[in-house]
Amino acid sequence: MKSTVAKALFNSHSYAEYRKLVTDLLSEGKSTGSEQSENLTNYSKLNEARMNRLEKTITISDSITEKLQNLNNHFIWLVISEGWCGDAAQILPVLNKMALASDKKIDLRIVLRDENEALMNQYLTNNGKAIPKVIIICKEAGIVRADWGPRPKGAVQLMAEYKKQFGVIDEKIKTDLQLWYLADKGISIQEELIEIMENIKYNRL
Repeated sequence: MKSTVAKALFNSHSYAEYRKLVTDLLSEGKSTGSEQSENLTNYSKLNEARMNRLEKTITISDSITEKLQNLNNHFIWLVISEGWCGDAAQILPVLNKMALASDKKIDLRIVLRDENEALMNQYLTNNGKAIPKVIIICKEAGIVRADWGPRPKGAVQLMAEYKKQFGVIDEKIKTDLQLWYLADKGISIQEELIEIMENIKYNRL
């Protein structure tokens, strides 16, 4: 396992620990990350409410649950996130539900982007530090097998088409993106990740 990944895992949070960290910082008027601003804190507050709702409403389909429980090996999903990130707020509750449904085949761990710069730099998207990123590690072999993120394909396409047409990422497309997630109900995340998991060829080399 790469030293940057191993170091990040050592300092990682469980889902419950991550949620508590974000909540505790908000109680102090702060957000996660090296940069602090009123906007980031407000985004974090919005995301807190969003995640609370999703934890109650997101369901993992029976077919996905069966596939998760039938995985041949055990995996760690190491997720790079921040509390102010809107995409992370939409995606993390789905990942947590999938991990819980996997019958311990998946261990979900979360690290903060700004505290793990070396790790983030290994998983850039179009040379940018887009999050969340899911790093998929075979637990038995200790080897990174794949990564996913920062968004499902449909959301990526939505953003790309808007930027191509209007040349900017503004509040209108951010609202449209949240509506896309709402309509999708976490299905795309589940389907894309299970496809990756099933296509991983396991060996110890």
